[in-house]
Amino acid sequence: MSKPSRHPLITGAAILTMAGIITRFIGFFYKIFLSHTIGAEGLGIYQLVFPVYSLCFALVVSGIQTGISRCCAAAFAEKNPPKSRAYFLSGLIFSLGLSCITAFLLYQYAGPISTFLLSEKRCEPLLRLISFSIPLGTLHTCISAWYFSRNRTGIPAFSQLLEQLVRVISSYILYLIFLEKRWEPSPILAAAGILAGEMSSALFSAICILFHFQDKEYNNSPQYSLIICGKELVCLSLPLTANRLLLTILQSTESILIPGKLEHSGLTASQSLSIYGILTGMALPFILFPSAITNSVSTVLLPVISGEQALGNDKKIQEATENTIKYCLLLGIFATGIFFFFGKSLGTLVYGNEDAGTFIRTLSFLCPFLYLTGTLSSILNGLGHTGLCFLQNAIGLAIRILFVMICIPRYGITGYLWGILISQLVITTLNLYFVHSKVNFSLDPFSWIIVPAASLIISCAAATALFRILSHLTSIPGLITLLGAMVVCAVVYMGCLVITGLCKFRFIEKL
Repeated sequence: MSKPSRHPLITGAAILTMAGIITRFIGFFYKIFLSHTIGAEGLGIYQLVFPVYSLCFALVVSGIQTGISRCCAAAFAEKNPPKSRAYFLSGLIFSLGLSCITAFLLYQYAGPISTFLLSEKRCEPLLRLISFSIPLGTLHTCISAWYFSRNRTGIPAFSQLLEQLVRVISSYILYLIFLEKRWEPSPILAAAGILAGEMSSALFSAICILFHFQDKEYNNSPQYSLIICGKELVCLSLPLTANRLLLTILQSTESILIPGKLEHSGLTASQSLSIYGILTGMALPFILFPSAITNSVSTVLLPVISGEQALGNDKKIQEATENTIKYCLLLGIFATGIFFFFGKSLGTLVYGNEDAGTFIRTLSFLCPFLYLTGTLSSILNGLGHTGLCFLQNAIGLAIRILFVMICIPRYGITGYLWGILISQLVITTLNLYFVHSKVNFSLDPFSWIIVPAASLIISCAAATALFRILSHLTSIPGLITLLGAMVVCAVVYMGCLVITGLCKFRFIEKL
């Protein structure tokens, strides 16, 4: 009996999902460790450098990454491996050169950036340290993009896991050194972890691809000019980079404004940084945890869609789009129930912080829209409609910045949470409209929304009842009781989906 064929989207996404889940699981303990060692204020300072860090990466590699993935996927669809290697090498050389210049400038001007842009002088040593990780991260990202174009997700998945492990271990070793020297732990521990993690993943990825390029299929004639391929790649990547850069500037503006506007609401500078750290370093990682699945699907979707478009397979693009929407909604609806019913307990038991629990519960309604948007944007990018992705994201960020400017001074952090919810709803609506205008897919609201919502009510009712009974009748630690209730919720929810036919056993077996 022959083995059933494995779809590259399912196989690749499954590998990335497993690595993503393990990575985020480790990341949870890492965030708990940081929250207890450097505190909420230190976590806020650490999170404050990420807008600058993200801006640098958007400049040097965001467009090139997508360009490498698309161009190499098209070359492989045409059975032309030497051309794919030429695209990769030209993109890598260009982005590495740009990343070295960016890293040098960030190191030189870390002081003014911290003082005048971030309004927090304590960010300076963190910026200087992470500047060294920019070329390393660029190398790692370009290599991963090439592997994604081949639907070979094992190397990127393992490098992602390796990066997280090294980051956590190196931070913990530094923490022990600080204790031995009787120094006060500071956010520099986390910044050093970023550098160590990027160094390990870059080295591992480089060794893998050097061995991979020894295959004969990449050395057979014809040979392609790196300059010609580089020009084509840069022409494709420039609009992508410009879009990503503008979006990152808006995101950075939003992040930098939040602590200052919280001060205008009546909080002190220390309280503002603490609230910012709780939101971005404690609550959002929980909300984004299930996106390990959707991010994996998004990463694999782009080259798959590009390859199918090059071959003219509109039917497969339609099928991939419909399955993406269906399973993102199933996951998003389930995550909403978990975080709404158990969010407060998660914040209290995991971080010992009631504000974190409140934020998790409020942001739970983001989940269906957040997970759906990432995958649909990947489909648009795969089809070459990057301008539409930029437009919808720019509108969403503009809405959030307006809420930061107007609502935070009057209503505090609650005003910003409202802005996140409204902007994500607008982005998802636009995303569905744009994708539907390019791909003739069909929606089934009853099966994909109403039935999962009813299943969610049943599963959450059973899990909540179990959680309350165990909390009052047994001496089991609260966190274990909570995890048990969430597992029961997941099992009942999945059982309801199987009974209603929304999730078939064959699909579960493939996963």
